[in-house]
Amino acid sequence: MRLFYDPNIFGDFHILQQEESHHCTKVLRLSQGDEIFLTDGKGFLYQCEIVEIHQKKTLVKIIEQKEGDDKRNYKLHIAIGPTKSNERTEWFVEKATEIGIDEITPIICKNSERKIIKNVRLNKVVEAAMKQSYKTLHPIINEQIDFLQFIELDFGNIKKFIAHCENIENKKYLGNILEKSDSVLILIGPEGDFTLDEIELAKNAGFIPISLGKSRLRTETAGIVASNICSVINQFE
Repeated sequence: MRLFYDPNIFGDFHILQQEESHHCTKVLRLSQGDEIFLTDGKGFLYQCEIVEIHQKKTLVKIIEQKEGDDKRNYKLHIAIGPTKSNERTEWFVEKATEIGIDEITPIICKNSERKIIKNVRLNKVVEAAMKQSYKTLHPIINEQIDFLQFIELDFGNIKKFIAHCENIENKKYLGNILEKSDSVLILIGPEGDFTLDEIELAKNAGFIPISLGKSRLRTETAGIVASNICSVINQFE
């Protein structure tokens, strides 16, 4: 399946954006009459036929619209401390998109070594991962926010967890307390983890301390493990 992304798809015809048109014509070398698929990132898949091929504005006719196969019965929001290396944060965003996630929020903590995140770049990573793994849901990449501000926000009816490495309490493994269809928000600390004060403040704000297993994980790995636990739990019948 040749999948292209555009957040704005309306009517019976659609013009591919310049970047997508270039990929269609120069990389894939598709022709008039060839079949492609579009997604709007909102959970819909569009079967299309190329009507006019052009490097900058390829025109396609929408044949059928349907829901994507990646629709889930739960919501997952991970708030994570950006890693010192941009590449590692991008790796997390890529793999979390492939697994399935709804929102990612970069949180700036006391131990954060990186304070600035470029959302434009992260959204490009999301779009590439969507097309590679045939996803029709585009995760929201929120603007970075200070940890203390974030934990005081109103998240509605959602289970809130904080994963940390400190041995200060008997933390339960996420996979043992998560139930199918639970919508969850999980805090993942930066390199150097959350401070004891941050952990206590999060607990006071209603976040439940959890473990992601016996291994000590890097920030980006912890984010992937958390995403995968939620995915696996929700695949059980």
